[in-house]
Amino acid sequence: MKDFAAIDFETANNARTSVCSVGVVIVRDGQIVSREYRLIRPYPNYYLHWNTAIHGLTRADTDPAPHFPEVWAAIAPMVEGLTLVAHNSPFDEGCMRAVFQHYGMEYPDYRFLCTCRASRRRFGRELPNHQLHTVAAACGFDLQHHHHALADAEACAAIAMKIL
Repeated sequence: MKDFAAIDFETANNARTSVCSVGVVIVRDGQIVSREYRLIRPYPNYYLHWNTAIHGLTRADTDPAPHFPEVWAAIAPMVEGLTLVAHNSPFDEGCMRAVFQHYGMEYPDYRFLCTCRASRRRFGRELPNHQLHTVAAACGFDLQHHHHALADAEACAAIAMKIL
């Protein structure tokens, strides 16, 4: 793929509406042209220990952050007309749909592709698993800060440029 937006959400708790950070990497003509990372005040606004243990974010980090509609208003023009790519896209697309619905926002007709599914097709049993860090390494990308939304979006972009 030459033109797309890699996207990754982290959540505060089990609710899909609880997006607390987003990373977006814009790729045009096969080159990364921009990166965006934003903290988001989640809904509902509480953190489960498990989620914090994964990504390190707490309520203190996101209480001063804007709600999703304000964050998305800044991101939407960047991704307009692009296919969205995520590793395990059902999760990220599910989060987007849920948070759009929660805030009464009209959901655009975004097209999602999944690098996890693409990895299963491309690598099959060559890899021990198809987790983001494993697939990123197989594609030559060193994922340093797994579960940071921007780092994960960068890894997803690197994978997509290799196998989509």
